[in-house]
Amino acid sequence: MNITTKAIEKVQEIAIKQNLVSYSLRIAVVGGGCSGFSYDIDFDESEQPNDFVLEEGGIKVYVDPMSFQYLDGTKIDYIESFKFSGFHFENPNATGTCGCGSSFTI
Repeated sequence: MNITTKAIEKVQEIAIKQNLVSYSLRIAVVGGGCSGFSYDIDFDESEQPNDFVLEEGGIKVYVDPMSFQYLDGTKIDYIESFKFSGFHFENPNATGTCGCGSSFTI
């Protein structure tokens, strides 16, 4: 799993705005969405037992073991365009996505 420089910069910007600079990022795969799974991204104060911990560009990222198996090899980017602004997951494990791109199938 890797996170682009643009995504790291956006995470840092959001952390500053929300006064969460001492927090880490937690990324998870959760059930839901029209394709079965969706991504959850939020700030977290502490590492949980068995978390995979990644450090990219000055931020820590926590991923639980169940989610990590689905996120292995995933590239996380931040995209700003006329139609969409937000975090974008390029997941090589996904076999399909829904029309709006917010959920996926494995």
